[in-house]
Amino acid sequence: MLRSDFDYELPASLIAQFPLPERTASRLLDIRTATTAHRVFADLPSLLQKGDLLVVNDTEVIKARLRGRKDSGGGAEILVERLLNTNEALCQVRVSKPLKPNRLIHLGGCDLRVLGREGEFYRLEFPGGVQAILAQYGEVPLPPYVRRPVQAQDAQRYQTVYGIVPGAVAAPTAGLHFSDELFSRLEAGGVEIAAVTLHVGAGTFQPVRTEKLEEHYMHSELYNIPQAVVDAIVSCHNRKRRVVAVGTTVVRTLESATDEHGMLNAGTGETSLFIVPGYHFKTVDALLTNFHLPISTLLMLVCAFGGSGRVMSAYREAIADNYRFFSYGDAMFLNHQASSV
Repeated sequence: MLRSDFDYELPASLIAQFPLPERTASRLLDIRTATTAHRVFADLPSLLQKGDLLVVNDTEVIKARLRGRKDSGGGAEILVERLLNTNEALCQVRVSKPLKPNRLIHLGGCDLRVLGREGEFYRLEFPGGVQAILAQYGEVPLPPYVRRPVQAQDAQRYQTVYGIVPGAVAAPTAGLHFSDELFSRLEAGGVEIAAVTLHVGAGTFQPVRTEKLEEHYMHSELYNIPQAVVDAIVSCHNRKRRVVAVGTTVVRTLESATDEHGMLNAGTGETSLFIVPGYHFKTVDALLTNFHLPISTLLMLVCAFGGSGRVMSAYREAIADNYRFFSYGDAMFLNHQASSV
């Protein structure tokens, strides 16, 4: 398949710049059957059955963007990509000229030291701890298509209500539609909830630049799957109910840890799994997801899961009906339907 198979025209006016006042008020395009249904996210409890298992990603977005100055005086914009240990992180650094080891970046009351390069990233030392410095000087790393300054509400709204494991630099956006009240309704209806962790990296926003998909280099992300989640998934399938992934990050996590025999393995790992049409899904039965960027790995995953023709047709319908797109936008609900290569 070619990258051009996943392109589409999106009016800029449909790119959501702000969240809705209520999380669950987002629209939900239901394409689980041949007849498309237009719903709101608050309808979700009526779309799930007793015994279904909803799997969420409990990563927490860190205040990963820093603005400082080089020791030579020029500006430096930093985006933390991954925490390495208490005092070090891999970072994207936007500067006029490459930085050499031992150069300093001033952040008001402290200095970050350049330790070296690892591919496209700089390894930086944070005196006093990465988390402490981010808490004091960092800001929410809104995606590049949100073209406005960060506002106070973003610290809470660009975060799921269940994110508890710090480490992501981008939100698992399908989870932004959930509220505590909605979870209570789901649990009252007999829907089970389980959580895995995948720390979303900034690479999630990168388009596929190679025309042939097999030539694309996929970014890598850290994940963790507790044994209790594995047990819950096995139990769910044994009772003939659905494993419903909340977002593409959950799909990548579960599929990365499932072997060729369909056995899901607990533990911590790193995934660079690139899912395109033709992929054989082993664990996930249904997917809640936002609308994704053209020519993105996330859109390709959704097409692989729901069928390319079905998904791209749904995107055209969503555009015609003025759905809101991307991180602060609306959502889609689909079942697994093998996509032709």
